[in-house]
Amino acid sequence: MKILFSGNDFKYETEATVKLFVPSRFTFHYDITDTDGDMVMTRLKTGKEYTYLYAYCRIDNRYKRKAAHLENTLADRQNCEHELCRLVYLCLQALTGITPPWGLMTGIRPVKRMADLINSGMNKEQSFNALKDRFMVSDKRLELAYMTAVNQIPLIGGYSQKTVSLYISIPFCPTRCSYCSFVSHSMESAYKLIPDYIDYLCREIAITGELIKDLDLKIDTVYIGGGTPTSITAQQLKQVTDALAENIDMSAVREYNVEAGRADTITREKLRVIKAAGADRISVNPQTLNNEVLKIIGRNHTAEDTINAFLTAREEGFDNINMDLIAGLPGDTPESFHSTLDRIMALEPESITVHTLTIKRSASLYEKNQSRFAKAPAAEMLDESIKRLPENGYLPYYLYRQKNTVENLENIGFAKKGRESLYNIFIMDETQTILGAGCAASTKIVQPDGKITRIHNYKFPYEYINRFDELMKKKQKIYELME
Repeated sequence: MKILFSGNDFKYETEATVKLFVPSRFTFHYDITDTDGDMVMTRLKTGKEYTYLYAYCRIDNRYKRKAAHLENTLADRQNCEHELCRLVYLCLQALTGITPPWGLMTGIRPVKRMADLINSGMNKEQSFNALKDRFMVSDKRLELAYMTAVNQIPLIGGYSQKTVSLYISIPFCPTRCSYCSFVSHSMESAYKLIPDYIDYLCREIAITGELIKDLDLKIDTVYIGGGTPTSITAQQLKQVTDALAENIDMSAVREYNVEAGRADTITREKLRVIKAAGADRISVNPQTLNNEVLKIIGRNHTAEDTINAFLTAREEGFDNINMDLIAGLPGDTPESFHSTLDRIMALEPESITVHTLTIKRSASLYEKNQSRFAKAPAAEMLDESIKRLPENGYLPYYLYRQKNTVENLENIGFAKKGRESLYNIFIMDETQTILGAGCAASTKIVQPDGKITRIHNYKFPYEYINRFDELMKKKQKIYELME
């Protein structure tokens, strides 16, 4: 599809708006007013007193036009961009018959917007009206955002600039799932790199420990993620947790997470290493308990393996376990998903995170099976979760959205009261600095004025290893920013 701009260059938000309705590749053209085929055109023209805005959309030889105007005193870039996107939204809504649940809200943090309104003194009705008027968000999603914000607000704040969290990346998996777009590497292709990678990761942990001491920082939460951290051996995992214990003061840590992940990597020996390190929260992630769907997405374990891994973790003393599900997996059905949800709730984990299938261009499903995943009834699956989980004591506490998510839906973390993951809230709320170590990790520094600076580690293990010294010089910028 072609997207045309006349008198404006609002490419990013216009593309995000069109993607709410049309899962397509786009070409962009400037100062062209017409073309053949499917297209979206926005036009901005400034007069003496008013700025005039127009949207024209054509799909399958059907078209819609919308127009509006703003007083020139109000026609700044932000208002003009929003109004043009609103006109495009209304045109495409009429042409496609689709009404996105989050309306025109294309950002990934709708709960943060809701929380800001609540913290400004607005009541529930006022908050709802503010978001509905500007973004046309559905009542159901407004209720979800409000419930999540109310549960989240008491858990945020009360810490100083000297309080930070720490993320450790172990970017390996036994196989790569067909929907996955994370920078993770299968054991088969990366096996030879793992020993060196672990050595360099431990070096970075030591350097990070020195930085934490020099800047007099306190670690609030720790998250070891990936990939699948339990893809490596128990001895290698212990090497990482020992490096943390030896180089970083963990005495003030409120939450120590390890993403145990896939059942085919979890062993009793690895669980004991994690437990001995002091980790108090782990994830055992089934994604689905339908064995046929597991095969389709490239998992080498069964639903029974996941249940056994969960029960083994309980036997080893873990009393704070999260389990991840994905709505909209290829081959899954609402009935199958609801069965998975029932079986997971019967296990009584402390938290359940429900993701909506998101497939980016680097995932194999994007090219191989695009039409199949596009038709997955994810909305029905997610709606069932939103209804059933609170009824069973699991309340939403964090929520975020991603690009290319099936049916423009969201990912939601549900937890029993008092079992919410602080790290998950901090990574979404962006009010606490997070230091990242390892391949593809990102350091996110939140300064007192709210400005956020990101320092990204190299994406691939071989690059991380070969350019390690260069990366450590780059990360010296943390001193400047934190001081």
